[in-house]
Amino acid sequence: MSIDLRSDTVTMPSDGMRHAMANARVGDDVYDEDPEVRDLQDEVADLLGMEAALFTPSGTMANQLGLRALVRPGAELLADQDAHVVRAELGAAAVLSGITTRTWQSVEGRVRAETVQALAAPNAGSYMVSTAAIAIEDTHNFGGGSVQDHAEVLAVQRFAREHGLGLHLDGARLWNAHVASGRPLAALADGFDTVSVCLSKGLGAPVGSVLAASRDRIDEAKVWRKRFGGGMRQVGILAAAGRYALRHNVTRLVEDHDHARLLAASVGVDPRAVDTNIVIATVPNAAGFVTAAATAGVRLSTLGPDRIRLVTHLGVSTADARTAAGILERLLVGWSREATTSPAGGIS
Repeated sequence: MSIDLRSDTVTMPSDGMRHAMANARVGDDVYDEDPEVRDLQDEVADLLGMEAALFTPSGTMANQLGLRALVRPGAELLADQDAHVVRAELGAAAVLSGITTRTWQSVEGRVRAETVQALAAPNAGSYMVSTAAIAIEDTHNFGGGSVQDHAEVLAVQRFAREHGLGLHLDGARLWNAHVASGRPLAALADGFDTVSVCLSKGLGAPVGSVLAASRDRIDEAKVWRKRFGGGMRQVGILAAAGRYALRHNVTRLVEDHDHARLLAASVGVDPRAVDTNIVIATVPNAAGFVTAAATAGVRLSTLGPDRIRLVTHLGVSTADARTAAGILERLLVGWSREATTSPAGGIS
């Protein structure tokens, strides 16, 4: 059996979670009659310090509903160049909501207020696109699971308020940021107009994300969720999995962070540079390395020609992490030697 480090989306429901799902109270959620969904939404809203929340089938839908609430068609969203809403949602903001996007450059996805301020154009006039909102991702997926610097986030928020700009937090892995930083979830979400969080990554639920915002914005988002095809019926079976995850799988995320640091050195990354459960490493011929690792029993993902990603999760034990680290370290030594001695300077 292979050790799967491709993503924390590959987790399987535990026996306890399956029991909660099997015994879920259900109703028609489009009629707002599913008790598990209503309880889940109330719990997440309370955790994030928001007025209301909305259960969605995916993180992309939660993000897109949040962005639509803040940016009118034809206006501009600012985001990091490697933000999930930019790179991994298939242009949904433009296709579904007519939102244009400009991006700032960063190191490891870490937001810097002065960079955002230099890019923003809140009042661009009649011939240019005006900025309407800013999106920040915490933790930052393609930045290697980095946790945003709170002081920089606060500076961006002050700038946004001064210029009437909306603020969206893509908090798919906000639980990881909470555990790693020690900051309460409500403190991390404070100051944002819309916040999305995911239940099917580190928390191990099979499906689902939640958007939190003001009650008025959530009422509007519910209408757009239906238009986007996200109206669900007896979905309490899935909401029960999310509620179980909130009760049992948040504090244990520290184990995933420890396992990521254990794995980091095996692929040439300083463990001290790993904030949470994601490790991004530079390896020549990344696709070939991933294929070789899979053959050896460790599944990874590629992020480009020379970048690989490892993600720890509740399906990876300490023993698994140690085994994977040994396999990857041995493979990388041979890989580096081959890259060094190859006449072409690469991997054949």
